[in-house]
Amino acid sequence: MAKLDEAEHLSAGSRIALAGHPIHAMMVTFPIALAVATLGADVFWWLLGDPFFARVGLWTSGWGFGMGVLAGLAGTAELLAGEGIRRRPESWNHAVAAMMLLAVIGANWGLRFMHGEEAILPWGLFLSLVGLVFVGLAGWQGGKLVFEHQIGVMIGDEDEQEEPEPSLPEVASSQVR
Repeated sequence: MAKLDEAEHLSAGSRIALAGHPIHAMMVTFPIALAVATLGADVFWWLLGDPFFARVGLWTSGWGFGMGVLAGLAGTAELLAGEGIRRRPESWNHAVAAMMLLAVIGANWGLRFMHGEEAILPWGLFLSLVGLVFVGLAGWQGGKLVFEHQIGVMIGDEDEQEEPEPSLPEVASSQVR
């Protein structure tokens, strides 16, 4: 069993990928954008009082929760599949922050679903703000995993030779008069 300080020598490539692209990394953009959109809908509802923005907040929080669960499943599978990923404390920090984010987004959606517009002030807006804090925390830890530890990054073998330049057919030059 590897120790924490030996984690840098373990494989950290993505095992849950589609055509070489990590699925978790592709999916997290949706709950992030939808959490920000929920806060925007709350602010616009507060300023304008238009019920349209209450509906937008309901849909963005609901879809944000659903897409967050899917991204969380892909991230959990990635975490459990790779020993090099499991052994890094940042992986667990990211997972905990992401689970807290899911709890907040889910609570925000449930509150809106059950109580409609009455849920927006003060608790819906508060949960949207707290959600944005957890987006930042989870994103910061996820960024550390990618940029500092190259988790899920495809790095080519150094033994591979460069691809040769394609030979192009010669074009007959015409004389200009």
